[in-house]
Amino acid sequence: MPNVNMQRILVVDDDPDILLSAQIILKNEFADVLCIENPAELEETLSHFEPDVVLLDMNFTRGLVGGDEGLYWLSKIKGFDPNIQVVMSTAYGEVELAVTAIKQGAADFVQKPWLNEKLVATLKACAKISASTREIEMLRDSHQAFSVTKPATDSPDLIGQSPAFQSVLELISRVAPSDANVLVTGENGTGKELIARAIHQQSQREKGPMVSVDVGALPSSLFESEMFGHAKGAFTDAKNEKPGKFELASGGTLFLDEIGNLELDIQAKLLRALESRSITKVGGTRSIPVDIRLVSATNVSREQLADTDQFRSDLLYRINTVEVNVPPLRERQEDIPLLLSHYQTVFGNKYGRTDTYISSATLEKLTSYRWPGNVRELKHATERAIIVASSNELKTENFLSEAPAASSHREDFNLEVLEQRAIEGALTAFGGNMTKVAKALGLGRTTLYRKMEKYGINSE
Repeated sequence: MPNVNMQRILVVDDDPDILLSAQIILKNEFADVLCIENPAELEETLSHFEPDVVLLDMNFTRGLVGGDEGLYWLSKIKGFDPNIQVVMSTAYGEVELAVTAIKQGAADFVQKPWLNEKLVATLKACAKISASTREIEMLRDSHQAFSVTKPATDSPDLIGQSPAFQSVLELISRVAPSDANVLVTGENGTGKELIARAIHQQSQREKGPMVSVDVGALPSSLFESEMFGHAKGAFTDAKNEKPGKFELASGGTLFLDEIGNLELDIQAKLLRALESRSITKVGGTRSIPVDIRLVSATNVSREQLADTDQFRSDLLYRINTVEVNVPPLRERQEDIPLLLSHYQTVFGNKYGRTDTYISSATLEKLTSYRWPGNVRELKHATERAIIVASSNELKTENFLSEAPAASSHREDFNLEVLEQRAIEGALTAFGGNMTKVAKALGLGRTTLYRKMEKYGINSE
């Protein structure tokens, strides 16, 4: 739970002597104490000071003792943020008013003149309530994030016995128990997120959330709001305070996918958060400490990452304490039969076709195929085969729109030719629906458009 002594207190009273007294009494008990005389300044003050507890006078206008002013400003505070705890400051004889205030949302009241110990104890108790309320909200949000990002049930494990893949698994087992930042590199579809999840599950943070963000697909204009959160009123549609991904991942792992596609100005903002281990919400002023383990992933080559015109070297050092490079499927061909068998079982159970089989000749062709989309392509191809096969035998053409020939033609082994063919085939298969094409190929839409431009492919 957050330290009560690190929380903020706002005192609102029209008596300068009362404010001076409060400042003296409270300054050593709380991180920050702000005093204002004019309640008309409340809304602006709440926006930039973000208090945890407000000590609010019941009456401000000279001669008025009904308490309506205090109730009015109480409603304004609770409307701004219901998590702010409000303690009413009452004169002798106004206890009934204080009870009314409690019914309308106040947490407690103290009578003037204050007893110092009573005032401090009351505010600290309310600060604990504020801390607990915010923590419960954070846990609920984190639980939602964890639920959204939990592992898919169809492929919970990393599958492979090839030396290349076993080296990856061995490295994961060594790095996972540490809290080092990890950069996972590899082509699209190689299973980088599964690697990230394995690191989280084998770490000391396994009981905390793992929050995944495809930062490459995040518009620059939304980056800060999504990653750092925003305060209420920060912009037109910000009707409530919202935690960002850093806060939601606190105590666990933050996985940033496609980090190599971030623009330079966004890289600078990310670097500041990682260096300070804290964030400030959009529209807020309070620095919020965050406790995250960072795992990033990219399909960008090492040469591109090393180009300072594209990627900041200081950010690269920060995210790349340890690099885990995931080999493409063509470099671990002995794992292809294992993966085919696994997905054949998964999708056979899903579609009620548990009696399918693959002949040795078909298996040989599928094993020799280059799989430009890697494991993701193999997974989708196996699902397709299970669905479209007209008999129990899964044939080569059921997996691939063009059956791969086990030949020595040079173009069959050219990755770019295969990639171009895969894109063109997917465009034809899905009638130019770019969302479906990107999903089938295991690419982000931005990456897909970039590759289409590279190969001169028209979507029409």
